[in-house]
Amino acid sequence: MIHSSSKISVKKNKNLVRKVLHNLTFWVLVAIIAGVLLGHFFPEKGIQMEILGKTFVDLIKLFIAPIIFLTIVLGISGMGDLRKVGRIGVKALFYFEVVSTLALAIGIAVAYYFEPGKIDKSGLVLQDASKFTQGAADNFSWWQFFLANLTLQVLLIAIVVGIALNFYKHRERTVLVLERFSKAVFLGLKYVMYLAPIGAFGGMAFTIGKFGLATLIPLGKLMLSVYLTMFLFVFIVLGGILRFYKIKIMDLLKYIREELLLVLGTSSSETALPSIMLKLENMGCSKSVVGLVIPTGYSFNLDGTSIYLSMAVIFLAQLYDVHLSFFEILAIIGILMVTSKGAAGVTGSGFIVLASTLTAIHKIPVEGLAFLLGVDKFMSEARAITNLIGNSVATIVIAKSEYDFVEPNLENNLEEF
Repeated sequence: MIHSSSKISVKKNKNLVRKVLHNLTFWVLVAIIAGVLLGHFFPEKGIQMEILGKTFVDLIKLFIAPIIFLTIVLGISGMGDLRKVGRIGVKALFYFEVVSTLALAIGIAVAYYFEPGKIDKSGLVLQDASKFTQGAADNFSWWQFFLANLTLQVLLIAIVVGIALNFYKHRERTVLVLERFSKAVFLGLKYVMYLAPIGAFGGMAFTIGKFGLATLIPLGKLMLSVYLTMFLFVFIVLGGILRFYKIKIMDLLKYIREELLLVLGTSSSETALPSIMLKLENMGCSKSVVGLVIPTGYSFNLDGTSIYLSMAVIFLAQLYDVHLSFFEILAIIGILMVTSKGAAGVTGSGFIVLASTLTAIHKIPVEGLAFLLGVDKFMSEARAITNLIGNSVATIVIAKSEYDFVEPNLENNLEEF
């Protein structure tokens, strides 16, 4: 009897090991750790790994446009009621603005409480911020924002095509062709995702190798404040919103853990966009809601970015001993409510947004951005992860409000496809 039970135990252990070794999340985590070690101990080699991270991100970007287009077109064409498209859009934009504004306010409140800028700036390392401060001279342009944002362009085209398809006489035949093409695209994505550990390794090795862990020490208080704020925002604000809909935030995070690790390794939320759309649809959100909310959220629902931008402004004010009145703080929130939307899709745009905000305030030196450049890369992961979680929660909320949500099956994952 004892011998039989021990054999069962060994078999269970073997199955567990096999399951772990075949789990993509496990290998992404291993790759991130390996990247950190390589970048720290062999920085020159780590910097050379940049090509691995960039190539993987570029591969994923190839799937973004077709997946957004196909998901939205198929979602709208199968929706029937075109008024629902407009209703979902209005709900999503309203939700985005309310939650993003709350994120801005929380960022400012925590920055005032912890005072990360109350440090000796003589010991900080200055970097060249001229290319960002020069951009502050240009006024924020929605047209330029649209031209620089491929996701938004594809979103609008897909909405038009989806609506037009409802009036097309050969609609069923066209939808069938698009569905077959969609399956082929997602199959291709499945195989590309097997390269995720390589991409995460390259991205993390480059970041640590180029910027170094030592750069974190002078501005460690700022980094800890930013990470703590985003942690509180995710678990209290977003967790509270989900709890209202009878979903635990930890269940959602566990379900999308692969995407979170991927974003952590590559510092880009775009790498997770195609798979998060599939995950949320598989979880229970309708195709139409996922197709409309996620791409729009990637442009307008940047909770993590909002928190970082607001905290960065207050940090610089404290660093230069600049007193801001209550009305000036309200003005900062108002300016960032608009300009933060321009931080999507363009590398370095966050600094241009910061520079534009500081220029509008006329009290905080724009040159202060030079102090942030050294640690910004280490905070980009927190921004991207918070943005991803925020958009996932937004999709669930809109789907629930539209009664387009079935009971979640959080055991399903991308591997099944």
